[in-house]
Amino acid sequence: MTATPIRRALLSVYDKTGVVDLARELHARGVELLSTGGTYALLGEAGLPVTEVAAYTGFPEMMDGRVKTLHPRIHGGLLCLRDDPQHRSQAEANAIGMIDLVVVNLYPFEATCDDSASTPADRIEKIDIGGPSMLRSAAKNHAHVCVISDPSDYDRLRAELAANDGGTSLAFRAQCARAVFRTTARYDALIAEELARQAAAAGELDAAERFPEQLAVPLQKVQDLRYGENPHQAAAFYARRLPGCASLANATQRNGKELSYNNLMDTNGAWELVKEFTEPACAVIKHANPCGCAVAANQAEAFLRAWAGDPQAAFGSIVAFNREVEEATAAALCEPGRFVEVIIAPAFTPAAFELLTTKPKWRKNVRLLEAGTITTPPAQARFVKDVFGGLLVQDYDRGGWDPAAIEVVSARAPSPEEVRDLGLAWLVVKHLTSNAICLVKDGALVGPGCGQMSRVGASDLAVRLAGPERAAGSVLASDAFFPFPDGVAAAAAAGVRAIVQPGGSKGDPAVIAEADKHDIAMVFTGMRHFRH
Repeated sequence: MTATPIRRALLSVYDKTGVVDLARELHARGVELLSTGGTYALLGEAGLPVTEVAAYTGFPEMMDGRVKTLHPRIHGGLLCLRDDPQHRSQAEANAIGMIDLVVVNLYPFEATCDDSASTPADRIEKIDIGGPSMLRSAAKNHAHVCVISDPSDYDRLRAELAANDGGTSLAFRAQCARAVFRTTARYDALIAEELARQAAAAGELDAAERFPEQLAVPLQKVQDLRYGENPHQAAAFYARRLPGCASLANATQRNGKELSYNNLMDTNGAWELVKEFTEPACAVIKHANPCGCAVAANQAEAFLRAWAGDPQAAFGSIVAFNREVEEATAAALCEPGRFVEVIIAPAFTPAAFELLTTKPKWRKNVRLLEAGTITTPPAQARFVKDVFGGLLVQDYDRGGWDPAAIEVVSARAPSPEEVRDLGLAWLVVKHLTSNAICLVKDGALVGPGCGQMSRVGASDLAVRLAGPERAAGSVLASDAFFPFPDGVAAAAAAGVRAIVQPGGSKGDPAVIAEADKHDIAMVFTGMRHFRH
């Protein structure tokens, strides 16, 4: 099919990067230029012959620019089917000329929302109406009209014009149209989400809107990945807009190789776990599950104790800290026999960064990610998981640890030291794959039992990984209730001294009796933490 020539173009852009050079090239090819507002002024200052849209339509721009391109001479020129005689006849009868190229980008709604100084009124004013309308009209009629919505595509347009004697191919126009509809879809989703965020902050979001009938999730690609979970699977990383929230998606990589799909999954798990703690903490993740986690009076000690949870599994792991990484911690990380794939933290001191990128053998490869200050997830944060053919969406699990809210159900109450370890165990088990049991001792994870089909199986695995010496005197957390006393009996045989679990089983009396039989302190939280 022959290319469609461009005779008239409409340029109206907020981001004016490269638009003058593009307009010059179009003019050199004999293209008539139409424009609006600031773009019109800029092209005029550059000495280019350009017609203002208001003059072209015969209708003045009004209402602070809210109304300028919403006119039949614009949209008729975009939507007219050139090969339809009736369309052509109606266009001629109404003095509607054809527009063959639209170059439009949108008001910066997202950037305005991210500006802490912006007001709700400022954000509303940055909701573009005319821009998306022109983009959609042109994209709908891509059989005849070319549309460009991103300055990064100007070079591709130039190459297309050069290859087609000033015209564009249908394949190129179709590709541009697809890009436009993705752009406008995300733009509308951002607006819907921001208005919902504002309503939630004001307490005006009703229960039905928490999970609305139609859900649009605005996503922006962060990067293409080398491959997915396995080399034969292609993959990419997309980010949601969660303003002010320290997350993997908005972390800055300061060193190391490109991140892989599995790196990202494990790093997110490490970061989400370490965010749970207020005291200096370290989490070590391998294949999506914690193999080490500890809290301590200082960061270096927390790291050493977390690594000691399972040194074999920790080799080649992901390590997360909830404080800026200090020099002493970096020195411990760099000790012989240690290798990590990724380190994520709010920041790195200059001395720590220097050590991590110069001292160990793996210095060039280790990925160092700065995630920023840890904050409470925003109200609209959701957990989304893909299933074939759909998405599962649920609330972000905000369940934490409140010693004052636990219910002591055993004859013996836990000691203050046991309560402290029970809190750590409860927060760790939340991040283990279910069925999950974990053992904690002296502020450190010593036995994770995860991904098991039965709770007693998870208990046996946790005890085996801890070993007899570390299991003795430890505390245990279970992500769901014990249906039978056998799990408690197994824990008692290993020397467990206290247990935290949700409770709520009809078998609770027998489970509590088993705990009392072995002088084990047991507390209920009333909250389950399954993770699949």
